[in-house]
Parts: sequence; C-alpha cells; structure tokens
Amino acid sequence: MSSTGKKAIVLFGHGARDPQWAEPMKRLQSILTAQLPDVQIELAFLELMAPSLPDTVDCMALGGTEYIQVVPIFFGKGGHLKNDFPVIMAEMKQKHPGLSIEATAAVGQWDAVWQAIATEIVQQVQ
Repeated sequence: MSSTGKKAIVLFGHGARDPQWAEPMKRLQSILTAQLPDVQIELAFLELMAPSLPDTVDCMALGGTEYIQVVPIFFGKGGHLKNDFPVIMAEMKQKHPGLSIEATAAVGQWDAVWQAIATEIVQQVQ
C-alpha cells in the first residue's frame, strides 16, 4: 500500500452459519488494529455472514479510504478463490475506479503461515 492516503485492510473469509466461526478472524482483526493503529482493519465474508466484501468496500469508499488491501483468510485455493473472488475483485474495481483495491495471496499460500503452524505442532507434541 502507498505511504500516503487513507489505508485499510479487509480480512476476507468464507463465512459460516455459526457466529463463533468468525472469532479467530475477530482476534486477528484486534491484533492488527493494535499493531497498525493508522490503518482501518475490517472483516468481510463471501457468504452466510455479513458484511459482504462489496458492502465493506462500498462503506470504505464512502468514508474516504483510498487504498484497500484484501487479505483472503483461506487455507486452500479452491473454487471460491479461483472463480468467485476474481469476479468480486473485478466488479469492485469497476465500481470504484478511483480506489486502489489489491489482494494478497490467500494466507494458506504463505510459507510463513505453514512454518508457524508446524513450529506450534512440534512444540505441542514434545
């Protein structure tokens, strides 16, 4: 993200019927909010929970956000990330041409995530 302008990160998850499913994402949101106090950190969901990613981006655009980094909180790169997510991103970019909207790779594609999980597993079984 650029060093100037109002910035935001959207943690984008699948969603679930059980509201407790979102607790780890809320925890991550809280951690990031503490570590990045000048960056707006929001949650958004693909289905079954609100707000949706387009609704979140619409609100941010109305609030003057200039740069949005979407972070897909998905471990596997299945149909939602391969098919649905690119369409949603394209639609949001078309709707908000003055807004910089980018996405990271899904967290499940980050080697550091798997290394951290493996390290924790090793510590738990020793």
